Amino acid sequence: MEDNKTFREPSLALNRIYTKRGDSGETSLVGGQRLAKDALRIECYGTVDELNSFVGLACIAAAEDTRTARLAGILLRVQHELFNLGSILATMPEDVGPQQPRVTDVDIRQLEVEIDEMNDTLPDLRSFVLPGGNVLNAQLHVCRTVCRRAERLAVTLSREEPEGAMEPVRYLNRLSDALFVWSRWASVQLGVGEVLWEPNRAASARKVE
Repeated sequence: MEDNKTFREPSLALNRIYTKRGDSGETSLVGGQRLAKDALRIECYGTVDELNSFVGLACIAAAEDTRTARLAGILLRVQHELFNLGSILATMPEDVGPQQPRVTDVDIRQLEVEIDEMNDTLPDLRSFVLPGGNVLNAQLHVCRTVCRRAERLAVTLSREEPEGAMEPVRYLNRLSDALFVWSRWASVQLGVGEVLWEPNRAASARKVE
């Protein structure tokens, strides 16, 4: 079992935003290697960055109502974890240091605790749910679907570069489950009914008059 650890604090000065080094369609990893911007590893941590942005939106929405303020704190922590995940994905396995920020079993177990605790307060599902009913629910479903895309990319990366690749997959898998539970929890806290899938509400299922 992995204990909590102290990661290396960032030491950088972002005084200049553009360097023109990316004009050729390449970018640098933490170890200095240059990769094409559409390389799988870049696509993977770029999608994690996209997910972090959407989580930020959901975090703001959750903080605006005292009934969901607890979730805002959780989402802020997840943003830091996603940045840690991006750090490890932006580093080739041979360049990873002992204090390199990363996601760990501790992060995954915490998500599991929160999933179980919140899910125990929810009514049983009798149908699939659709995103919506309230803004926070919809935003969390956007986060969930982007998280699933990041997970798929991480799975592909784990096949091509197996070393140290499974923690990102496990974390993203658990986070996507958490985002689903949190979307339902938010609707319950806000007193807004969930939007259930009704196959016969499709245009093709309407009766011909």
